[in-house]
Amino acid sequence: MEKVISTEKHPIKLWLKEIDEDALEQARHLANLDFTFRHVALMPDAHTGFGMPIGGVLATRNHVIPNAVGVDIGCGMCAVPTELREISPPQLKEVLSGIRKRIPVGMKSHKKMQDMHHMPKWKNLPNIVEQEFEKARTQVGTLGGGNHFIEIQKGSDGFIWIMIHSGSRNLGKTVADYYNKLARKLNEKWQSSVPKQWDLAFLSLDSEEAKDYISEMNYCIDFALANRKLMMHFVQEAINEAIGKEISFGGIINIAHNYASFETHFDEKVLVHRKGATRAFPGETGIIPGSQGTSSYIVEGVGNPESFMSCSHGAGRRLGRRQAQRQLDFTTEVQKLNDKGIIHSIRTQRDLDEAAGAYKDIDEVMMNQSDLVKIKLKLEPLAVVKG
Repeated sequence: MEKVISTEKHPIKLWLKEIDEDALEQARHLANLDFTFRHVALMPDAHTGFGMPIGGVLATRNHVIPNAVGVDIGCGMCAVPTELREISPPQLKEVLSGIRKRIPVGMKSHKKMQDMHHMPKWKNLPNIVEQEFEKARTQVGTLGGGNHFIEIQKGSDGFIWIMIHSGSRNLGKTVADYYNKLARKLNEKWQSSVPKQWDLAFLSLDSEEAKDYISEMNYCIDFALANRKLMMHFVQEAINEAIGKEISFGGIINIAHNYASFETHFDEKVLVHRKGATRAFPGETGIIPGSQGTSSYIVEGVGNPESFMSCSHGAGRRLGRRQAQRQLDFTTEVQKLNDKGIIHSIRTQRDLDEAAGAYKDIDEVMMNQSDLVKIKLKLEPLAVVKG
């Protein structure tokens, strides 16, 4: 831990030396909520989000804040090792071509609904999920846009790995927007003491609205995992096709980094909101990606109680998207990737929002959380598909 800010109603504990003022202001808002439990934790990748900093961890008593989970409910990572120790650049290009043939990216969806067995099982579908269910069947197994990616990597164990970062697509956004809007209306009705401009509208856990939100949120978490699993199947198909034979793959490692869950911390059952943060219980395996030009890591949780047993969800943004597009030099960023032999996705100035230069130094991020996780494996990027 780098420092503690004790000027607010509750302390703010930071695992980074410097943080942008907007993100710190958002953390101060969290620290001044009456129902915040003990303190607010900011991971080393923390930066400004909507309402709550991305890379923030908030434990609450008796309340849930939809915006402290965010619009991409259940967004997370999965990683799978292959039996391959080498893969040639022509094979990698063929793999990427096979991925693009099978997996819609950005705003695109499958033209047909995917089989029901790819969707999470649920006895009684919650309200918004039921409304969006058929549309979700066209989006399961799709990548999405922004910082979502599919990456082929070389591990420090000598094997080729697959890593995927994606979430709950439009289903999670629709659920999040609905309940955040509902919470705002209810907070106005109750004349809540939480200022509207903080964008931290909440629901009381004993209310039907909160129970419905948590039910729908949990479905979205399951859907996000189903989405990553189906994409992983498609990527494995693309690799087999490029290699010219069926190879074996290891077990899947999966983590979510946008969700709220009931957990016991400091001998009290609380609701832990992780927004761009990963659970890191003792011995728990996690994934911390860098950028498309830097290392990613498979880690093991230490179970540090001060972070509510959490760690970063990635390197974290150093520059906002438009800021990166304006400030970064296209030739320099492309040359960095080319020098490493990475088959990347930087094609135009617009793509610089996902250049390595837009992100914090992943090695510094890892150093700052050495009391949160232990590094098990280092993964270097070989080829990437971005949304």
